[in-house]
Amino acid sequence: MTLPDRAPLLQTLPKPPPATLRLSIDADALAANWRALDRLSGAASAGAAVKADCYGLGVDACVPALRDCGAGAFFVAHWSEVAALLAHVPPAQIAVLHGPLNRAEADYGASLGITPVINSLHQARLWAEASGGAPCHLMIDTGINRLGIAPHEIGEPEIAALDIDIAMSHLACADENTVDNARQLDVFRSALPRIAHKRRSLANSAGIALGEPYAFDLTRPGLALYGGVPRGELADAIRPVARIEAAIIQTKAIQKGEKVGYNGEYTALSDMRIATVSLGYADGFLRARGPGAVFARGDAALPVIGKVSMDMIVVDCTNAPDCRAGDWLEVPFCLPDAARQSSVSQYELLTTLGSRLKRSAT
Repeated sequence: MTLPDRAPLLQTLPKPPPATLRLSIDADALAANWRALDRLSGAASAGAAVKADCYGLGVDACVPALRDCGAGAFFVAHWSEVAALLAHVPPAQIAVLHGPLNRAEADYGASLGITPVINSLHQARLWAEASGGAPCHLMIDTGINRLGIAPHEIGEPEIAALDIDIAMSHLACADENTVDNARQLDVFRSALPRIAHKRRSLANSAGIALGEPYAFDLTRPGLALYGGVPRGELADAIRPVARIEAAIIQTKAIQKGEKVGYNGEYTALSDMRIATVSLGYADGFLRARGPGAVFARGDAALPVIGKVSMDMIVVDCTNAPDCRAGDWLEVPFCLPDAARQSSVSQYELLTTLGSRLKRSAT
């Protein structure tokens, strides 16, 4: 059958059956987290880092909740992320952290009215040529040595010619108690009087917890919006946002001595009942999360046994002997707890969530 011949078939396909993976976004918790971070920012206002599809939770589920509770500045990394945001917020509220790599990206941003973050003299020239002097933000590298102009480049004519809204930098170690935080703060403060700008921004989620000196005019929380806790000071303020559920595909009885999963890493110590669950490392439940992880069915705890496969996980359902194929299990997703249990960072736990998880806001 040729491709044109298939067109009518594709148009009449029946509605697919419900997904066997669910990712529920608690919009109220997300809004509460933004309000808490905005309050902790003191006189500064809180923006929102919504890059990487809102850290894996979904732009369509998260951005409306952030917008409606008061966020007015949204940060993405790539130009390819802009279009999804334009369905929810005006272009003037969107900033692209990576800045224009080439003239095509600069032209794209200028045509839409998106604000780039300028990171180099080359990007400053590109933006000036493409936009005719439209506003931009400027990243000053104060010690993380990623993107941003060096402090000694502030006096260059390309930078002096920019119409800079936000002069910003990024903390390298805000989640740690280290002198590097104060050192970066000092470098940033010393740079600001040397450049014309309207607003200043330094603190990410963890930086907000460092206190008022780091807040300036705008903070840029990301992880903490979505339930992550990068510093203990934020633990009481941040609520979990995401809930993951996965369906059981099959249950079976196995005998003492039988092995489970790849490489037979688990051996049954007694006769037992097990369940195979529709979830795996392709969905973001990495193999490192298997040992010690426990799923739940109501109040019953179902420990993971054997290796996590690409699309399946096996659990011990001794504590829920009545569970059957089609039943839903709750997957542990309190980010700080899951990070401690697995040694996978809270950022990776979020951003590795797979596309098969059906996202919905509640």
